[in-house]
Amino acid sequence: MQNVFDAKDAQEYINRINNLTPETQRKWGKMSVDQVLAHLNVAYDLTFTPEKFPKPNFIAKFLLSRFVKSKITNEIPYKQSLPTSPVFIIADERNFEEEKAKLIGNIQRVQQLGREAFEGKENINFGKMTAQCWNNMFAKHLNHHLEQFGV
Repeated sequence: MQNVFDAKDAQEYINRINNLTPETQRKWGKMSVDQVLAHLNVAYDLTFTPEKFPKPNFIAKFLLSRFVKSKITNEIPYKQSLPTSPVFIIADERNFEEEKAKLIGNIQRVQQLGREAFEGKENINFGKMTAQCWNNMFAKHLNHHLEQFGV
């Protein structure tokens, strides 16, 4: 598992993203490359601006933290074409360059904040998480979708 807090690993993600073009075709799934970049940015929006999203109620948060969190934060890669949470669904066309720049900025922000900033940080859906869980969640999600587009 790559370390999103490591400058070298973060740069490798950025290099992969820079290999994408608006014409890059997916290997599986439904989203276009601009939609996937926007989709990836949702994870960072949930992290840095959680107030923009509805908080799950007590029961939903309990179920998410008990049954979903471990699948999202472990080191087992996601399978192709898994269902996604409605908040992550991007149905409209997005500006490729804007979403790409935003994603690169988000990756750089996480790396620069470092592991310490994420140790015990609250996740809107899963509660407090270790830095390793944050790392795994970001790394798995990036790898899954970058592989989806062959980079």
